[in-house]
Amino acid sequence: MSRKPDLSREAVPGQKVALAPGQLQLRPTRRGKPPAHLADLTLAERIAAVEEMGLPGFRAKQLSVHYFEHFTTDPDDLTDLPKDRRQELVDHFFPPLLTQVSRQSADNGATQKFLWQLFDGPMVESVLMRYSDRNTLCISSEAGCGMNCPFCATGQMGLTRNLSAAEILEQVRIANRMLARGELPGGTGRVNNIVFMGMGEPLANYRPVATVCRRLNSPAPEGFGMGARHITVSTVGLAPAVRKLTAEKIPVTLAVSLHAPDDELRNELVPINTRFDVADILDAAWEYFKTTGRRVSIEYALIRDINDQAHRAQLLADRLIAKGGAHWVHVNPIPLNPVKGSKWTASDPMVEKRFVEILRDNGISATIRDTRGSDIDGACGQLAAEVIESDDHRADREARVARVEAIAAATD
Repeated sequence: MSRKPDLSREAVPGQKVALAPGQLQLRPTRRGKPPAHLADLTLAERIAAVEEMGLPGFRAKQLSVHYFEHFTTDPDDLTDLPKDRRQELVDHFFPPLLTQVSRQSADNGATQKFLWQLFDGPMVESVLMRYSDRNTLCISSEAGCGMNCPFCATGQMGLTRNLSAAEILEQVRIANRMLARGELPGGTGRVNNIVFMGMGEPLANYRPVATVCRRLNSPAPEGFGMGARHITVSTVGLAPAVRKLTAEKIPVTLAVSLHAPDDELRNELVPINTRFDVADILDAAWEYFKTTGRRVSIEYALIRDINDQAHRAQLLADRLIAKGGAHWVHVNPIPLNPVKGSKWTASDPMVEKRFVEILRDNGISATIRDTRGSDIDGACGQLAAEVIESDDHRADREARVARVEAIAAATD
């Protein structure tokens, strides 16, 4: 029995990461632990922590209401708490985790991209997209990403470190605070949908992400009280983590970033496929559907002349139907968003249309996904707080691009 190659690498602290083609970085360059925060704790743990400070346990509920319902950590807002203890409580439970560095606007203000600096220096981004009937927040779960997909700007960064549950939840709270106070174009509101499609591979940071999903779903004051169907966790294909998500019965929508239905091409486009191939991730996704009853989203970035051929649309349909019929998935073809330094572009609109038609002709639900914020590098695959590419890394990346194009041409 042949062993799959170990593509991980031991990151060198303090050195920038430059991944070779197909190389995965599964260990972060930093392991800085953020300060403990109220959002990291269950309500029972918050009560115990408050009591350790010599206060009655009900104060924990009051603090939680301020955070998860009023979206505030300002001591001046905590008027139901003892005045002489407010600052102490804020310092203890709400240490600053994110500092806004910049905010960019697109789509006439309907899309807002935020750049945040973490307490120890790394940068992450989140994107708020306002629609007529909902507000969707795309959040980051890691600083950088170690999955090394060549068409994704974040994938070229390497992985700096994982985010804590509170660092992820702070992205949600701050967006809610801005919406509630009318600080963003479009009037007041709150976040209705969360998508883990910002920087990082969410399931590579499994435990904090699982905690965040529970906090998002739990009713206030335990959490934000969002419906599970409005929380989407995306993965490039970490099949064991999907199975863990299934076993723990964490109720979210699962999105699998597939991008190719055949292993030969997907090995190059999504390097984790060399560990967990198309059959493995589809098996795990099917198990998730069977256990939860929640239809799985299949994300598919359409790249001109690379993965957008009619025969790949048919192969995708065949593989999905063979796994569980046409009803258990919804396919989201996504026009590739341009990434600086890459010559790859979105498919021709007529090719996109034909790709979707083939899926629908096979009975599979499919919708071209709306792209927002591409002019501010806020669209899918564009988030990258800092990318510094060495000459060697550029040569490696270009060699992989050449291999991808050769595979695509050979199967036309």
